[in-house]
Amino acid sequence: MNVRKQAMTLTLNDELVEVLVKPYETLLDTLRETLGLTGPKEGCGTGDCGACTVHLDGKAVASCLVLALQARNRQVRTIEGLGTDDTLHPLQDAFVRHGVPQCGFCIPGVLMAAAALLAETPRPSDEEIRYGIAGNLCRCTGYTKMVTAIAEAAAAVPQGAR
Repeated sequence: MNVRKQAMTLTLNDELVEVLVKPYETLLDTLRETLGLTGPKEGCGTGDCGACTVHLDGKAVASCLVLALQARNRQVRTIEGLGTDDTLHPLQDAFVRHGVPQCGFCIPGVLMAAAALLAETPRPSDEEIRYGIAGNLCRCTGYTKMVTAIAEAAAAVPQGAR
């Protein structure tokens, strides 16, 4: 079966990108396999684990459930675009300082979910943090260090920042 690829443009981590995608291709596959971004991970492929979480127009989404073409002319941010090479995002910094990353598989998705939470709720309670990252499964931690790190980062993230 010969499926014709379609051209699309999106803004990826603040850069305009043009890419060819198959009509049934997921955003996750496009990010990883076509664009070479390995931050978003395929854990379950059903949107249940959160490992593939990215921002689509500022909202956290499971990129395994979004067709790549749905991102046409939209803003996509992955973990690669959260901080810079020179400066970690306050969430990334807090995760490192609190020793949150263990195996690291879930961490990009958790960070993206947390960043979306802080964009909507700049000073969340611990309960709001737990709810905000509830769609992200981690088999290595008890989530306590994550909640502590996110709460600390919330104090450091300027209101309205990504």
